[in-house]
Parts: sequence; C-alpha cells; structure tokens
Amino acid sequence: MNLTSIIRPLFTRRARIAYRNALDAETVQRRELADLLACGRGTVAEELFGFRGVKSYEEYRERVPLHDYSDLRPLVLRMIDGERDVLWRGVTRNFAQSSGTSDGKSKYVPVTRDSFSRNHYAGGFDVVARYLTLYPDSRMFDGKGFILGGSFANELNLPEGVVVGDLSANLIENINPLANMVRIPSKRVALMEDWSRKLPALVKASLHENVTNLSGVPSWFLTVLKEVMKASGASELHEVWRNLEVFFHGGIAFEPYREQYNHIIDPARMRYLETYNASEGFFAVQCDIDTPGMLLLMDIGVFYEFIPLDANGKETDRAIAAWEVSEGATYSLVITSCNGLWRYKLGDTVTVTSVNPLKIVISGRTKHFINAFGEELMVHNADAAITATCRSLGCEIANYTAAPIYAGDRTRGRHEWLIEFSKEPVALERFADELDSNLRKENSDYDAKRSGGIFLDRLTVVKAPQGLFDRWLASTGKLGGQRKVPRLTNDRRLMESMLKLMG
Repeated sequence: MNLTSIIRPLFTRRARIAYRNALDAETVQRRELADLLACGRGTVAEELFGFRGVKSYEEYRERVPLHDYSDLRPLVLRMIDGERDVLWRGVTRNFAQSSGTSDGKSKYVPVTRDSFSRNHYAGGFDVVARYLTLYPDSRMFDGKGFILGGSFANELNLPEGVVVGDLSANLIENINPLANMVRIPSKRVALMEDWSRKLPALVKASLHENVTNLSGVPSWFLTVLKEVMKASGASELHEVWRNLEVFFHGGIAFEPYREQYNHIIDPARMRYLETYNASEGFFAVQCDIDTPGMLLLMDIGVFYEFIPLDANGKETDRAIAAWEVSEGATYSLVITSCNGLWRYKLGDTVTVTSVNPLKIVISGRTKHFINAFGEELMVHNADAAITATCRSLGCEIANYTAAPIYAGDRTRGRHEWLIEFSKEPVALERFADELDSNLRKENSDYDAKRSGGIFLDRLTVVKAPQGLFDRWLASTGKLGGQRKVPRLTNDRRLMESMLKLMG
C-alpha cells in the first residue's frame, strides 16, 4: 500500500462535502455571510461600511456599497501601520502585492490569519481532494510537489514584522512544516528575489528529486521545465521525473501553452487541473476531467456576489447572490472574505457553466480588454484566437500583449499585438491574417467592426525579441513568481513602454 492510498480517504471525504455545498449554494452562502459579519464586529469597517446589525443578505446588499481597491486603500495602509481591527479583527502582518491600480500605486491585499487557514490553505487542500477523487490511481504523495512561487518585495519603511510580497511567498513562508516534507524547493530557494539566480537554483533543487506534481503559473513553469530538461539532457520531462502525473495550474489561461507542454511532457501520462487562486482568495477548482468548469468553493471564508453585464459587456447597477445566477450568463465577480474585503469588486469576469452544482470559468478581466472602437474584445477571445492560430500554423508563443492604434488622417484604427514567440511562424504576415480571422470568429463585435474594412483595419503583429517580457517585468520590479503582463489594454501606455525597451 502506498502513502497516497492511505491518506486518500481524508481528502475524498472533503471533496464530497465541497461538492454537496455547491449543490446548496443558498444555505451554505447565507451561513458563510453570517459568520463573516460576526467576525467583522468591532472593526472600523463595520462602522464605516454600515453593516452593524445586518442580519440578512438582502439587508447587507442594500446597506453596504460595492468597493474598488481605491476605496479600501486608506484602510489597508492603516493595517500595514499596525492598527488592529480595521478591515478584519486583530492585527494583520502579511500582505500580498497584486497588480497595480489605474493610478499606478502598489496594491496590497491583506492576508489575515483567518484567510491563511480558512481560505488559502483550505483551497489548496480542496484542489488535492478533487484531484484524488477524479484519479483514484494517483500516487502523488509518494513523491514531492514542485511549487513555483514568487518572493517578498523589497519595500522600504515597513513596520517591524510586516511583510509584503507575492501571495505564493506569503503561503510558502507560513506553510505547515509537515508540508515541507512533500514539497520542493526549500524556502531559501523558493523565496529568492533575483530570478537570474533563482532559475538555476530551482533546476538544481529539483533535478534529482522524485517530483510527482507541479503547482504554479503555466508561463513561468514552462521556462523552468525547459531548463530542467536542458540540464539533464532529456528530450521529454518523464525522463527526468518518471512519476510526474499532474500540473495544478492557474493565474493565466492554460490553452495558449498546452501545445508547448505537450511537446515536453507525454500527454498520455500527464494530467492538468485548473485552479482559481488569486491574491484576494482561493475560489474554485476544476471539477471534472474533460470539462473546464470550476466548482465554486462555498464554505472557505468567502461570500460571492455577481454583477450582471449588459449587452455591451458593462456592469449593471445591482449585484446578485450565488443562488440567483443563470447558467450561461457572464458576471463581474464580487467577494466578501475573511481577509477584510467587504463587497469587493475583484476585477474578474466569470461565466456560469452550471448552477447545480455551481461551476464557473474565468472569462476575463473588467479592466483588461480592448474597446477602443466598440469591438469589446475580452481576454478569453484573445486567448482562444491565439491558441487556434498557433495550432494551425505550428508555432508557439511565450507571451503576448495587445493594444489599440487609433485612426490617423489617412488610416483607420487597428489592434497592435506584441508577441514573443518560442517557435516562430514561417511568415509573420500569414500569422497576422490567421489571428485576425480567428478573432473575428471568436468575437462578433470585432467581426462587425472589421467587416468591409470600414471601421477597423486588420491587426498588425510586432515580433518581440527573446526575453522582452521578462525585461519589462524586471523593470517594474515584478519579475518571477505569479506576476504577469496584462494581455489586453485599452490604451497604449503599457505597449509604448515595452516597445521602448526594444530600442
């Protein structure tokens, strides 16, 4: 009998509970909200946001406003300064540094003691539970998990005992010591800040281990895995880790990278499971083997709300609860959670694929889109189009971003794509033609604006030199870990900064 089979019942029992809770969203979520409100008693947030004495979701929705990060920033800064009972009970010492806001300032998300235990680590447990339920033949605990994380930020003037960095760095630093028996690399290597030193250290730390599972962001892990193969002289990753069986991935869409993973890992021996794990919380895990829908985790310190989108993809005025959503509809996600985010607009859009149990897929970001010409191009459209294009032309991408170019006196507007290829297409213009065609298939608004060449010209592609995206991230202090370049932006600030690096 192997170790995995011994402890498997503990995980599968939890998987059954999580699935059952997704079948009874109203009961479980009302209970979760009541508990969150009780934990918020006596905080600054209770008085400021007006939820003192609230006893139902309907009352909570009417009395408490929706919040963006800019609304919460002053309160988060008070927490960083050591003030207690601000957004959440007690003193918070850990903060996850997430993507910058529109005003260019850093964004710090509180990681409270409750969110460590009730949400982030519980979500990780649920991922393994779902996987062991789907694959009872797994032996993942007979080897080690390779977890690719980020680092702590080199912030100045932080109060003593306060740490800021990637969520993954916070999780690795505070993980149960028992978990270190089944994971690599060591904390010292995992938390290295300098990626140029960290990459060879990761290779050295993993090369001769019995790695059975991977966890991380697909784009970053691909770089590490290729270096592992290069160091070992292997042509396929199972030559290095013969018992490798699963990649738990999240952070960005996996589909644009699937073919590249299939080139280095035998698809017949590898499994992939998507997770929805953000700086703000752990929310969902892929539920079935052959469908992308992720089971929303109902009882791990998060209350979910959904803002319906109108015909133009814009948020409407009123949020609804998890038990009020409709299958097939797309919403902007709002959370109330045990890290003190009260009716917080997460910035993600999700599409409901099932209401019983409640499952979702991530469809994009509310602020990562291009709508310069009424085309409403979303990230999931772009990911799907570039995946289809690469598959058709036999090329591979390492990273991409896109932005609008506005009309001039003699030119119409168009989209400009900056793409770093890991395997270049034979002809860049043919790639641009095919990508444009696939975008028209994926997005009817884009197709309408392109029709007849009246409003919008065909997109153009700029080939990025190798390492450009890494250099840009390094220039912003965000290289490595879970940091990523926005896929789509509705202005040219990001694009121009990257083009400037090309000289």
